[in-house]
Amino acid sequence: MFATKKFPGYSVDLFKTINALCVGAEGLKVVTDSVFIDISGVTHMVYPGAVHSRFEHSLGVYWLAGAAINMIKNLPGEDLGIDHFDIQTVKLAGLLHDVGHGPFSHVFEREFLPRVLNGCQWSHEEMSRKMIEHIADEHYIEIEREMLNKVEEMVVASKENAPSKSSKEKLFLYDIVANGRNGIDVDKFDYMVRDSRACRLGYEFQFPRLLENMRVIDDEICYRAKECLTVHKLFYMRADLHRTVYTHAKVKAIELMIVDALTKANDELQIAPSIQDPATYWKLDDTIIKTIETHPSPKLKESKDLIQRIRRRELYQFCNEFSVPKEKLEHFKTVTPQDIICSQKSCGVTIKEEDIVVANVKIDMTRGRNNPVDRRTRCLFSQDYETNDKFTIEDERISHLLPSGHQDMIVRVYSKKPELFAAVCEAFDNFQVKTYGKIIQVHATPEKKKHQR
Repeated sequence: MFATKKFPGYSVDLFKTINALCVGAEGLKVVTDSVFIDISGVTHMVYPGAVHSRFEHSLGVYWLAGAAINMIKNLPGEDLGIDHFDIQTVKLAGLLHDVGHGPFSHVFEREFLPRVLNGCQWSHEEMSRKMIEHIADEHYIEIEREMLNKVEEMVVASKENAPSKSSKEKLFLYDIVANGRNGIDVDKFDYMVRDSRACRLGYEFQFPRLLENMRVIDDEICYRAKECLTVHKLFYMRADLHRTVYTHAKVKAIELMIVDALTKANDELQIAPSIQDPATYWKLDDTIIKTIETHPSPKLKESKDLIQRIRRRELYQFCNEFSVPKEKLEHFKTVTPQDIICSQKSCGVTIKEEDIVVANVKIDMTRGRNNPVDRRTRCLFSQDYETNDKFTIEDERISHLLPSGHQDMIVRVYSKKPELFAAVCEAFDNFQVKTYGKIIQVHATPEKKKHQR
């Protein structure tokens, strides 16, 4: 798993740890987060190679977490008091950090639940914490209460409202798996390299350079100043993966159709209520689609029809998109289907709200419109291992080619019905003119596509 000369492949107690936690069929399925939960949601339906599971990703983060903490522990001249307890805790956090994910990963959390639960603030990190408790209690796992508490705290550490940490010492340990301070963590190291390789994108992000050039100063992880461009590449590559892969226009179309199918099936199958009970939630994974397809209830006909459309590649049709002008980002208001409908002109075809979908896609470098590498995010550097000076580095001191903006907001419109495609495209054009005084989408919709049925 990403072995280098300095990081030989090792997993001294990997199987011992997994066996201790995976007691019984339920424990095994929960800890591995199921081979039936794809790490990239529905990306594999557009990028066929992206079929790696959440289990594979969890093992990768487990390994990298161990590599990171052992690298810090073995730094010459550093005595940080890292012991076996700390190493095991960090590695367990890496292994278990995603056990709270639902079907199709972030699609379930960010698209489905807010729709059926009226803006629900549920998070997979908090669910991971509950699942860890459930596994330990249900199967009488012999694990120290202090270790369990710290594992849970590390799992939710990246959340904005993360609970206060029980320990005030070795706080740098909380930045290894899920870094809420500046977003540089081994979770990203794994999925970015894994996804770019699976999708054959050819990205070159050398995460071992960051592992080899980090140290701890005043309880914070810092990086050698010479690696400042490597840090920038991390955030740029993440944003580009989101733009190119995770929010690809067709990936998004399939996501929207799956969310519609799950929403229509929710009352009959009681999908959303499962988040209240870990004993029920662990059974929920990507196979929910097959459950819908094979269920005898006639109430699931609409959901089944949507899934069949996906199988036949009769997707919601992507009309077009535009990127919100930089000067308009601060006061951007979410575009809704109603906004597009109100922009249609009398042309013999009437578009209804249920005929279109608007996707407001936000892509950033982990810190919204803010620079992820500045003094506000505490992304710290040091010159060498001889001094304990730490500092931030302004972009202009690194390169004048670095981006001046750090967030994109892309507005996309889809037509659910092929026969309304041309009318929806025209309404979307009109909306842009009404809002910005001109059509700002980059690509015109081909006339041939408008006349397809």
